[in-house]
Amino acid sequence: MKQEILQYYKQQLQDKEDLFRDRIAALTEDSKNDSKGSAGDKHETALSMMHLEQEKINFKIKEILEQKSILEKIDADKIHKVVALGSLVKVNTMTVFVSTALPKITVKDISIFAISAQSPLGTNLMGNSVGFEFEMNGNTFTLLEIE
Repeated sequence: MKQEILQYYKQQLQDKEDLFRDRIAALTEDSKNDSKGSAGDKHETALSMMHLEQEKINFKIKEILEQKSILEKIDADKIHKVVALGSLVKVNTMTVFVSTALPKITVKDISIFAISAQSPLGTNLMGNSVGFEFEMNGNTFTLLEIE
């Protein structure tokens, strides 16, 4: 199941990256077309707005590349005895994939929450084994299973 989860998240990030790169290409094309038909302050404002939008998109692409880099480090075939990067962990009522913060997905009727090792939950889980208990936000969590 980890391979399926990892592949899904990799594809999701690739799709987002492709979308953002297409938006940058469209903005670049728009700025070329705008320069042909505009003049004065209106033209400068439009170019500035396009430039700001490109910067925002480039920042999002940088984040996606960082997330992809983390996913590339994960060996989905490795079974962990303690929680580490790439672990699929069942804790009480939820299943988490220790990787990078990504949207919840459902695989084989199981909701999977992708969390980073640096998140509060990830920090509590890292390096621990089945049976470990901890408290967070007034809730007690028990580590039930690690893949």
